[in-house]
Amino acid sequence: MASKRSGPRRAGDPINSEKLDAIVARANKERDTRMQGYREQSLKLHPWVCGRCGRTFTRENLHELTVHHKDHNHDNNPPDGSNWENLCLYCHDAEHQRFAHLVRGWDPIQPPATPQAATQKPFANLKDLLKGGS
Repeated sequence: MASKRSGPRRAGDPINSEKLDAIVARANKERDTRMQGYREQSLKLHPWVCGRCGRTFTRENLHELTVHHKDHNHDNNPPDGSNWENLCLYCHDAEHQRFAHLVRGWDPIQPPATPQAATQKPFANLKDLLKGGS
């Protein structure tokens, strides 16, 4: 009785066309889903150039080009791309550091409290506790 072999296909093995068709269909569906995202839309609308430093990108390094939301609202994605700008990784990080004050909990009027000295003394009566246990 012959057993099914798993692993890579060897030369001369028949091609499973149903499996191949399913793989191609899944890849096409995933590509179409990706192309609906705002990054892909921005890459279609805007040149592959960092809007700050002017660095130019090609297919080989396009993964280093990010889409920045000008108003910092990731839900604001107008189809004309007016809230997006393409920035390289470095300029994108620098832009977000400039707006760190927008992070929840940061208050420019009331600075963070200065740390207070500890008022608890957890080992204050340790000696007495150790004496009582012997």
